[in-house]
Formats: sequence, structure tokens, C-alpha cells
Amino acid sequence: MMIRSKVALISSAIILGICMYLYFPFPNHVMLEVRSTFMSFPIRNQDGFIPLGIIGSILFIIAMFLFVIGMKKYRFRTIIIVVIVYTILPNLLIAMYQETLASGILAISYDGNGNCHFEYVSENELNGECNLVLHNRSSKDVSFELEFLDSFLMEDEVRMESLMNIAGPYSITIEANRKKSIHLKELLELSDVPKHIEGGTSFNIHFKLIEGGKTRTL
Repeated sequence: MMIRSKVALISSAIILGICMYLYFPFPNHVMLEVRSTFMSFPIRNQDGFIPLGIIGSILFIIAMFLFVIGMKKYRFRTIIIVVIVYTILPNLLIAMYQETLASGILAISYDGNGNCHFEYVSENELNGECNLVLHNRSSKDVSFELEFLDSFLMEDEVRMESLMNIAGPYSITIEANRKKSIHLKELLELSDVPKHIEGGTSFNIHFKLIEGGKTRTL
């Protein structure tokens, strides 16, 4: 027998379910402005430590401890498998939901690999260029507006990615079951923006999707 205690294993599974529920990455991005993380839990942001993230981390460690208690053999390899499944399961569940039941902006997925580049033109002008790929997993076309978010607050709240909104909003339509590469290039007039960068590149950008009265942060 590989199992020592069914109670410990069941308790571990319940606690892991609670942990996943606490910061399930849907419909919004739960790690925006996070400075440090543990597994899927945000530990600290620009305002300090996040109590719920710390509680989730402690619960996850307790779940792993109970799992060790519940197993007689193959503890190490089983824990590795559990951690891998815990890591990939949310994305699998989200993809299944988006391909079956989701509609509108809830069916849009983003791989997180978008980037923006800003080039100095003059004291009050920048060339802004952003690239990202979005995937409509539903069986219907989806139309929405896209609004850029600053990935984190820079010193003195200097703006970067959100500068692209000066030329927005950006209206986008993605056909059913299609991926779309979105390329936006704008000359940004910044005379009314007191705090902004003078140039640079950012990766793993974030943005908001707006569809009627609904919004999602990705």
C-alpha cells in the first residue's frame, strides 16, 4: 500500500482546492503590480505585504506536509507531480471553459508576451509601438476596446504603457477560433502629460478589455 492516511490526503486535496480558489487567474490577471510571489500567491506589491497571499502560501505548505504524511512511498516524486498539476491545472480549466461556455471578452486569452517600445521624438512627442497576440477561443466573433495599463507604478508615478491610451481607445475584432497579432504604432503628443518616460521598452505588458459594461484585466 502506498497510502498511509486517507484523511491526510483528502485534507491536503481540500486545502489545495482552497488555495487555487483564492487566486484563480480568471477572469482578471491576479498578479498585476505584484513584486514577489510564491507559487500562485502574490506576497508583496508596491504597498507592502499581502496578507491573503501569505495565508495562501502557508496553506499550500500545510497541504504539502499533509500529503507527505498521507503517503508511504514515492513521496518526493508524487509531490513533484502534484506541484506540476497544481501549476498547470488552472490554465487547462480556463482553456476548457473558454472553448465551451465562455462568450465575449471572457473567451479571449493572452499569452502574456506582449511588448511596447517608445522612442523619443521631441520634448512633447514619442513614437509608441506595441505588439501582442490575443486568441478568441469561442465560436463567435468578439469585438471590444483595448486600454493599456502601466505594468507597475514607476518612481513618482511616471507613465509608460498607458501613454498609448492617448491615441485610443483601440477597437478590435477577433474572428471565431482565431489568434490575432495586434500591432499598434502611434505618434503620441504629450504636452498635457506632466510625468512620462522619454523612451524605453517594456515586456509582459498588461491591458484592459472593455465590452459594453464588462471589463477584464489581462
